[in-house]
Amino acid sequence: MACCSKPATDATEKTEANAKFASLSNDPAFREKHENPLPFNLQEQTGKMVSYKTPDGKTASAYVIKAKEETDNYLFVIHEWWGLNDYIKKEAQRLAQELGNVNVIALDLYDGKVATTQEQAGQYMQAVSEDRAKAIINGALEYAGENADIATIGWCFGGGWSLQTAIMAGDRAEAAVMYYGMPEQNVERLKTLHAPVLGIFASQDKWITPKVVDEFKENMKQAGKKLTVKMYDADHAFANPSNPKYKAEFAEEAHKMAVNFIKEHLME
Repeated sequence: MACCSKPATDATEKTEANAKFASLSNDPAFREKHENPLPFNLQEQTGKMVSYKTPDGKTASAYVIKAKEETDNYLFVIHEWWGLNDYIKKEAQRLAQELGNVNVIALDLYDGKVATTQEQAGQYMQAVSEDRAKAIINGALEYAGENADIATIGWCFGGGWSLQTAIMAGDRAEAAVMYYGMPEQNVERLKTLHAPVLGIFASQDKWITPKVVDEFKENMKQAGKKLTVKMYDADHAFANPSNPKYKAEFAEEAHKMAVNFIKEHLME
């Protein structure tokens, strides 16, 4: 399958994993795994949308939940293929509440576009420019500041970008959580990672397969980096309540694991 093509081997391919994941939008089976989300409007918003400058001379937007007390702890939340919708904002608020004193920034890698259908989501994910996505992330890193301690979390499309964001954060990165996202395959790039990683995957996933996960384990071992993997007997996107393959018990267990992992490495 497209997502399992040869590993990246040079600097020009260093984020090839995300490009390969984006190409899955052309796979009808992949699209069908993501049923259109039910309409949802987040009534009680504890955060607000903010704009910030990006290195490419543009601006980006993010949903930001400020900590009650001043802190350098930040959690970057990266949306799945639907975009920064109210479901992601709700999840960001839940994480902010459970983690405690942390600033939460839910990034928008789609520049304001939010999909409500499989077709839209596929188009938006496919259209993401590597350069623009990195500019949005680098702008958010600048927004957080040079003294920030950063954790990342993301699902599906955002799972791969969660890992990439942690790599881009350099020594400011403290933890990375990725749900069934495409792992980085370039060992040399993984060597630049400073944060431990929690990878949450599904054994029935036909794209981020157990084989892909095993290769990720080996690559992280070669890079000398810490990786914790939790594999559930579930399908891709099992943690998404709008997915027919949703597994509530697994999703809740994985969420608690993610929160504890972030607390251990970011908050303590």
